[in-house]
Amino acid sequence: MKIFLDFQVMRSPWRIQTFCRLFHQHHRAFAPLSFSDYEAINRCEKEVPEYFNFASDVLDKWSQIEKERTGSSNPALWWINGEGSEVKWSFEELGLLSRKAANVLSGPCDLQRGDRVIVILPRIPEWWLLNVACMRTGVIFIPGTTQLTAKDICYRLLASKAKCIITTDALVPAVDSVASKCPSLKTKLIVSESSRAKWLNFRDLLKSAPDDHNCVKTRSQDPMTIYFTSGTTGAPKMAEHSYGSFGLGFFLCGRYWMNLTPSDILWNMSDTAWSKAAIGGVFSPWSQGTCVFIHALPQFDPRTILNTLCKYPVTTLCSAPTGYRMLVQHDLSSYTFKALKYCLTGGEPLNPEVLAQWKRKTGLDIYEGYGQTEIGIICANTKGMKIKPGSLGKATPPYDVQILDENGSVLPPGKEGDIAIKINAKRPFTFFSRYLDDPVKTASTIRGNFYITGDRGRRDEDGYVWFTGRSDDVIISSGYRIGPFEIENALIEHPAVVESAVVSSPDAVRGEVVKAFVVLSPSGKSQDAKNLTCELQDHVKKVTAPYKYPRKIEFVEQLPKTITGKIRRNELRKKEWSQHLPAT
Repeated sequence: MKIFLDFQVMRSPWRIQTFCRLFHQHHRAFAPLSFSDYEAINRCEKEVPEYFNFASDVLDKWSQIEKERTGSSNPALWWINGEGSEVKWSFEELGLLSRKAANVLSGPCDLQRGDRVIVILPRIPEWWLLNVACMRTGVIFIPGTTQLTAKDICYRLLASKAKCIITTDALVPAVDSVASKCPSLKTKLIVSESSRAKWLNFRDLLKSAPDDHNCVKTRSQDPMTIYFTSGTTGAPKMAEHSYGSFGLGFFLCGRYWMNLTPSDILWNMSDTAWSKAAIGGVFSPWSQGTCVFIHALPQFDPRTILNTLCKYPVTTLCSAPTGYRMLVQHDLSSYTFKALKYCLTGGEPLNPEVLAQWKRKTGLDIYEGYGQTEIGIICANTKGMKIKPGSLGKATPPYDVQILDENGSVLPPGKEGDIAIKINAKRPFTFFSRYLDDPVKTASTIRGNFYITGDRGRRDEDGYVWFTGRSDDVIISSGYRIGPFEIENALIEHPAVVESAVVSSPDAVRGEVVKAFVVLSPSGKSQDAKNLTCELQDHVKKVTAPYKYPRKIEFVEQLPKTITGKIRRNELRKKEWSQHLPAT
């Protein structure tokens, strides 16, 4: 980490009003759009500009403002590893280093505008740096979780036709084992202090890279990032987002749901593979000039998190509901938070009891947001709103959220149906562009004049939306989306398994977990059930990403006789949830 510059951090007295004034003050010098323009665009009151790039149009302007103001301020990024190492970058330093990183991508890596790069990194500063570098070069950023197996990586390389992959030492063996099967892969870049044969070293190249780079001029509709998202059937789909949908689309999210200002320090604990890391760790906070705080935190450790909140001036915390469920199990009276004043959650439903416990123990509310990789934040509880425990809040601009029946008709308050977003003359710019190479899947999300989220819910008389469940088979556990088909495919590869069906099962901490109903072969029936359960769990962890493994396995003589796997899963899921079996 010797290459990173370090500035002392102090709380900034700057507020939104100051930012507005400076944006207008320097409008002619460097800002084609003002602060109010960005808000108006998000409300669909103004047209989306033809050209937009978050790196040049937002981050570079914050760097300019930073240079011209007097006094100290928070850094743009503040990273710790819990072992004494620390990195702080101002917006100016982020700009300088990201230009150097852009030269690494376009130089030694030979990446051109429109090329795709898969980035599989843990919570280290380079993940944020490469995000910005890809924007500057027009290279399409494809994040992946560090829990991916060689099989997962191979699928993603083949499906995306990525020209480059960037990762750490931990995944080098997995990448090397499949690289020969991926003809599009030309460059392997490692973030490491050591060298590897046939791998370029990012840190070494960054040190010697020039710091002058002209950001590419990108159209708002140009592709910027691709997310692999799990579905009901088949392998994960590729959801493509543009410079407009991600770069411009979360301005209101940062200001109103997350309640951020330049004085705040935000700690978003999302895995770097998920869209929530970009929404809550890049675009929303940096659009507001907010400091992004990061703890390397390889695993969720409640005591480490609580101690960090006591030691560092984090003002805003964002975690999945599972995180809060784990935190409230501790004696919070023995912790005094240094600066925490605002708490956020999303990714899965927040249990009302957890909301009440957190409020009772800390005095703080938790503001829940509901969204999807494809379309961002749909509903939210925002500051000043009455929080109705168990509710997702109200629709966020520019969305008009309605509840539909199976025929596409709007249902009255209190009636359960499909959660949908009304589409007027044209598709909202905040929507994803498409499922890459899957026009049928893309088209299936539209029903008449509505986008169908795939979630079920109801809307009350006050406009609050209440989640009741998924309309498909996707399992959401600890904020992770898990497709049952992948797990069933993994299980069937084991010789002891004849057939399986995978569903969600209720869990007090994770909300829901993966459960597999398994029909055994004759050889499987002769094995010890407990040992075989562990063996099947280990098998799934090796075949696919470990977080997807079934935490519950029930051996059955036969599965329901139905025409489709979806109907069969529905029957088993209803039975499972009616029994409310505890997770083991």
